Amino acid sequence: MEPGQRNFYRLTSQGRALWARRRKLALPDDYRRILGLVDYSGHAAVIRGQLARYPDRVIDGWLAEFEALQLIERISAAAPKLSEIARKTAPPPLDEEERRHFGEDAAFADISLSRLGVYVAYERVANRPPSGKTPKETVALVVEDDPDQLALAVLRLTEAGYPVRTADCVKALFASLAERMPDAMFLDVMLPDGNGFEVLNTLRQHPTYALLPIIMLTAKVEPADVARGLALGAEGYVTKPYGRNTLEYVLRYVLKQEIPGNTSATLERQTRQSFPDSQQRRATAKA
Repeated sequence: MEPGQRNFYRLTSQGRALWARRRKLALPDDYRRILGLVDYSGHAAVIRGQLARYPDRVIDGWLAEFEALQLIERISAAAPKLSEIARKTAPPPLDEEERRHFGEDAAFADISLSRLGVYVAYERVANRPPSGKTPKETVALVVEDDPDQLALAVLRLTEAGYPVRTADCVKALFASLAERMPDAMFLDVMLPDGNGFEVLNTLRQHPTYALLPIIMLTAKVEPADVARGLALGAEGYVTKPYGRNTLEYVLRYVLKQEIPGNTSATLERQTRQSFPDSQQRRATAKA
């Protein structure tokens, strides 16, 4: 964002007073959602990243409404450094609706992970604009400390035509991000100098990386782990071991890159068949 642009929201005195009484008041979900995120971070890009499963017009409407109610206000502010954010350990505040949503998605993840070894946050991806880049123009950053797993991921992605950068620890990841922004990231959970979930939490609090496509690539398969990844803003969750074309397929889907020879309608139909959306999942669960 340009210097001087009002890119940061903060609670007004009235908003702080209302948020301080949240445990005593039956605040609607949208009040808890917006006031909580403004109190938690405040950067417009971070708020959008945390609420990425909603269309931009809905988020804009909430923010405009709360500004009109004088519960939040916009100011100019510089983005914090990743090292500063990393010292914050609290996850983003989730209202009851969000907790139910991620709980339902995590329950379905058992089926998806068992069938495909893959789980995709469809609603988060659905609101993302398609990438205009070809695979050879799309840089994937793989964060993995196991040399064999790293080599395998690099092989699978380069076979599919994607340039790949690598990092084997959190320190190397932050250095790589400072050097150049990737188009997407595959992030392991167990790293020698940190936890992938905590790294995801840190990145999602920085406006530059709030909407960066991040796919967890891990041996952790418990629904609670999947739910944590989704709640912290991962677009996808891939379990090890994975199939020959899994990384390519998930990356294309998350970035909405067309497969040569396929129309957009064909790709959308194929991905919906593999990764049902939330309405399909809930319908299936109730049947």
